[in-house]
Parts: sequence; structure tokens; C-alpha cells
Amino acid sequence: MNLRALKYFVTLAEMRHFSHAADACYVSQPTLSTQIKKLEEELGVQLVERAPRKVMLTPIGEEVAERARSVLRDLDQIHALARRAKDPSAGILRLGIFPTLAPYLLPHVVPRIRQRLPKLQLQLFEEKTANILTMLHQGKLDAGIMAEPIDDDSLQFEPLFEEPFVVALPDEHPMAGRDAISLDDLRGQELLLLEDGHCLRDQALEVCQLSGAHEKVDFHATSMETLRQMVAANVGVTLMPMLSVKPPIPHTRHLILKPFDGEPPKRKLALYWRKSSALKSFLHQLAPHFRELPTELLRA
Repeated sequence: MNLRALKYFVTLAEMRHFSHAADACYVSQPTLSTQIKKLEEELGVQLVERAPRKVMLTPIGEEVAERARSVLRDLDQIHALARRAKDPSAGILRLGIFPTLAPYLLPHVVPRIRQRLPKLQLQLFEEKTANILTMLHQGKLDAGIMAEPIDDDSLQFEPLFEEPFVVALPDEHPMAGRDAISLDDLRGQELLLLEDGHCLRDQALEVCQLSGAHEKVDFHATSMETLRQMVAANVGVTLMPMLSVKPPIPHTRHLILKPFDGEPPKRKLALYWRKSSALKSFLHQLAPHFRELPTELLRA
């Protein structure tokens, strides 16, 4: 069986568009169509329903696509295993990281990793947690940095660090003059939160439950920077992870940051990968490079 045809078919199954799939595979559309047709002839079944401007998989096509993903994932593991046997720190590592962490953590760790592991090529994918999990299972990622806990028995992880939250207030807020904010101080406050799908939203909702605060229901931000600017515009208050307010992130005018009084709420970050991964020994060795952050970065 032609592995190239399997790759073409899996790409088509994901994109449901011949032209887009051909572009993704760097081949012409007739080439991709011919290879998939040959695959159907070899198997003796129809895998794809072809209609103008629409591509659907037959029921057997859906099953074959799922099996083909597994085959290609195993093939990637074979290549990775061989590569790591020659040089554990050489080659490409595909790493997923979620948007409320990526721009704030990576500037502190990527230069050090490049210096210590010059042969390692990091391919970074900024995705929401649900997408990182899907890509891990499909073999599109080798590892992902996510917030604990992840309830998935097929994954193993290495803890990295705990990141405290701070309270972001507009400079006109009544609590802006305090040295620190307690959970009780947040009781009754309306918190600005991110839209569904962001793990930071879930973490902030947990703090709401602990403190008696509630979310501002008529506003859901799409990014951390939107939250930052809306607080500065006196729309409300929010929680921000510590790394998102540390240099090189510049100060935002009219925004006041306050630590929590006592033990602050935190999120726990970890490096996750498939238990079956051929890279697991190397990933255990890589984790400390993400863990070794200067102490002041995680303190108010």
C-alpha cells in the first residue's frame, strides 16, 4: 500500500476539499485525486463521495481514515525513534502551548533551549487546550504544555511550575490603593473573563466560586490583551497569570496590578506527551528547560 496515498487521503479527510488538501500536500489536485482513486481501487471500496464543491467520506472511508491516521502516527514514531537513537537532541520537536501562556513563557525559555540544544528544531503551535489534546492523539504534536489536571490515561506528564494569579484593576477602582487583595475582597465583583475554550476562563471561574465573585456575562474576551485593555478602560476587573505581567511585557497605562493577600490562587503547568511516544525519555530530559525560570518571574 502506498503510504503517500494514505497521507493524501488523511489530509483530504481533514480538509474535505480536494484543492485545499492538494495545497497542503504540495501536489497538484489531479495528482492527489489520482492517488486516492488508486487507493480506492486497491481496497476495492469507495472512500470518498465526490460532488461539486463538497467532499464527504463514505462510512468505510471514515473508518479507513481513522486507521490510516494511526498507521501514519506509528510511522512518525519509527522515524522519531531512529532519529533519537542517533542523537536524542537532534531533529524536530512539535510542541503545543495554549495562548494565555505561549507569548509570556516562550521568550524566557526558547533562547536557553536553542543555546543548550542547538540541533533541536522547535516547531511551536499556539492552540487552545482541546486542540492540543486532539493534535497529540492524532500524532500532529509530540508534546504539549497544558494546565493540570488533564484527565487522559493515554498521556503522561512532567510537572513544570506553579504560576500565581494577580488581580488587575483600573486605576480608578476603589481597591486600587490597597497593597494586596484577598479573596473576600472579590466578593460581589464582576470579573472580565475569556470566551469559552480558554483554560484560563475555567481557572478564573474556580476563583469566582471560592471568592463569591461572578463573571460579567455581557463580555467575553478573545485574548489576554483584550482583557488587559478593557480593564485599563475601566470596564471591570480580572485575574491575570503572573508571567503575563512581567517583562518584557510593557506596563499598561491606567492598569493597576495587585497581588493576593496570603496564598494566591495558582495554575499548575506541565509538559504532556503520549505514553507510547518514542520521545518520552528525551521529553523527560527536556522538561527542566521549561521549569528553570528565574524566581522573580513567579513572584509579585
